Amino acid sequence: MMKAVSFRWLYRLSVLLLLFLTLFIFFKLQHIWLPILFMLLKVLSPFIVAALITYLLHPTVEKLHKSGIQRPLALFIIYLLFFGGVGYGLYKGIPLFLVQVMEVGDQLPLFVETYKEWVSQVHYHTSSLPDGIHTKIEGAIDDTEKMLEGILNRIADGIRSAFSMFFLLILIPFIAFYMLKDFDKIKHFVFILTPAKWRDKGKSFLKDVDHSLGSYLRGQFLVCFIIGACATILLWIFHMPYPFFLGTIIGVTNIIPYFGPVIGAIPSAVIAFTISVKMVVIVVIIIFVLQFLEGNVLSPLIVGKSLHIHPLLIMLALLLGGEVGGVLGLILAVPLLAILKVTITYIRSPSPSD
Repeated sequence: MMKAVSFRWLYRLSVLLLLFLTLFIFFKLQHIWLPILFMLLKVLSPFIVAALITYLLHPTVEKLHKSGIQRPLALFIIYLLFFGGVGYGLYKGIPLFLVQVMEVGDQLPLFVETYKEWVSQVHYHTSSLPDGIHTKIEGAIDDTEKMLEGILNRIADGIRSAFSMFFLLILIPFIAFYMLKDFDKIKHFVFILTPAKWRDKGKSFLKDVDHSLGSYLRGQFLVCFIIGACATILLWIFHMPYPFFLGTIIGVTNIIPYFGPVIGAIPSAVIAFTISVKMVVIVVIIIFVLQFLEGNVLSPLIVGKSLHIHPLLIMLALLLGGEVGGVLGLILAVPLLAILKVTITYIRSPSPSD
């Protein structure tokens, strides 16, 4: 009996060591498979985005269809409203956004000089403090500079990537249209490809994922749009420069739970600091008002508590996502965590839910 137990533990240890060895070799060979992966992601990215749009719009199409509207007409209405609205927003918003980005670029030397003056003042006023405290303050400033530089570099890389993929992105509306049009056929095709013994469990699993993730994603996008629009209007009312540019950043980064509002507030605070202390106070108040509105009104009303995940787990996922994938990792961390939670729950309780 003891020999059997010892052999079982030896077998498990060998499998674990083999797994770690395989992962080690896999990551050592990343210079071979990483370029191929990036190429595949670039080619598949329009299909991934179109699939996400299809996933978000399909329930609305089905609701209209069940209310008595013929499915082709329901599809046309939702497609026209969504892509028409997005297209009109891009048509009006991109020129304004680019103009304000160029204005921010022109004012960048002023921002740098203001920042250098602020840092020198901090250095001067803290020079009389004990060496340990002074060194820690300087270290904190250096760490903040590196963090901001990393965030700006990732944002710039993301913008450059978006423009470089412009022609691929044009395909998204067409791909999304055919996915919405043939949604049932695609489901049937996937169902046929799935082995018979996994079909019932697979349907149950996807149903649980949709229940956990679908309402969160749809609600979160709507909340981000509202927060971005409110931020733009409030910044414009209080005569903050570049309101559309800064409001867009606040809205987009708001999709990242907990850390997003802080990341989105940094550009506004930095620009406000070059104007006056009063403007800094106004910007800080605006950010707090928006976060109060989101946390106490919009998110409970629109998103609700669909994920049922403890905040500590969400924070851990965000830290891991930011470390592995940067800004994109922060955005994808919570949806992937939701899928992982459903997967683990499903493995522990394999019986399909109703």
